[in-house]
Amino acid sequence: MITSEPSRRRFLAGAGAVGAAALMSGCVTSTSTGKSTSGGAVTLQSNLSSPQAEAATQNVVAAFNKRGGAKAQLNTVASETFRTQLPRYLTSAIPPDLYTWYPGSVADSYARKDLLLDVSDIWTKPELAGYTDALSKLCTSSAGAKVFVPTSYYWWGVFYRKSNFAKWGVKEPKTWDEFLGLCDTLKSKGVAPIGIGAGGNTAWVASSWFDYLNIRVNGATYHRDLLAGKRRFDDPEVRKVFDRWNEALPYFDPNGTALPFQEATTALLQGRTGMMLIGTFFADSAPKGALDDIDFFRFPVIDPKIPMAEEAPTDGFFASARTSRKDEVKEFMRYLATAEAQEIYIQASSGTALPTHPDAKDSGTPLVKKGRALVGSAEEVTQFFNRDSSDALQPAADTALTRYLARPKEIGSILTTWQRDAQKIWSQ
Repeated sequence: MITSEPSRRRFLAGAGAVGAAALMSGCVTSTSTGKSTSGGAVTLQSNLSSPQAEAATQNVVAAFNKRGGAKAQLNTVASETFRTQLPRYLTSAIPPDLYTWYPGSVADSYARKDLLLDVSDIWTKPELAGYTDALSKLCTSSAGAKVFVPTSYYWWGVFYRKSNFAKWGVKEPKTWDEFLGLCDTLKSKGVAPIGIGAGGNTAWVASSWFDYLNIRVNGATYHRDLLAGKRRFDDPEVRKVFDRWNEALPYFDPNGTALPFQEATTALLQGRTGMMLIGTFFADSAPKGALDDIDFFRFPVIDPKIPMAEEAPTDGFFASARTSRKDEVKEFMRYLATAEAQEIYIQASSGTALPTHPDAKDSGTPLVKKGRALVGSAEEVTQFFNRDSSDALQPAADTALTRYLARPKEIGSILTTWQRDAQKIWSQ
């Protein structure tokens, strides 16, 4: 159960401050009332492609299908393929009906193009009656329509294997200086202190370092303003972020930009790296038997005068405005909002997600309890780089940050180029 409603409100208030299509089988038509005339299952296009997450999503679909009424079918796509193809899915002539993705500015960027289904009416139904005003705000477009149903959230932290820390005789740091000291110790033992997993098709993981350094150095308000185009990536304040990153860069795994986060997870579990800044989704790439040996600490304090913010993104579902199965889609989205559906997912996955329904039970593990406490104690909550900006801005960040990791001395020109690329996106 939710253990602390005040903590939950602090999390959700922070969240509110933020953040080629597969062809359907069969012929689909619709009437002028928007009701389906073809029947057929609602197609859920999902990016939850790790084995545990896919199986958990399939369990939710199966439970929905057993209820009678509308039916759903799952179409799972590799996560990075999904991310790059999402605009094409939404603009195709016969789009998938429903999608896993993110609320806040990301959903709003698609809603402003009239690509998302208005689901304001289901927010008046019992399934969503207990959701907070802050979550409601996060799921509302700039035009005032509800376009999203949230089903879970999770946290980011610096994860490590407890048995390895014990073997190496080290402990969790609290401050930046303690963190750098820990890195020195691990490096002296022949361990690459920091894994990253920003290689292959997961270059976006590097944005977590930019996010956390920025919210620790400049604060969450500045961070959001920067990602909204109210500040510049070549500002002196952003340069200070990379001054701090330069202090940690010698401790990064030299193979970090060659490995996707799934392989970086393996390196962490095998003790080839000491720790990794990552979201709890990485646990879906880890053997379940290893999770009891996993722990984390909050990203270290750099400036104690800066309010402590944490990254705790919200996940869920939005639907295509072009679906011809509007009633069936809304029926499925109402089910996804229930405690039952969210608990089914948590039980079959790695169990590190936190449900959004106020009556849904999480896995209750020590790791989850610690994660919930981290989010509950945060003075502010951010979502993640693309979630606090837009999907369109993420590739520019990927280019800038992977270039920085390879050639840190070129940071001046990197930030100039980043600002130029971002400005083109903001001006569209």
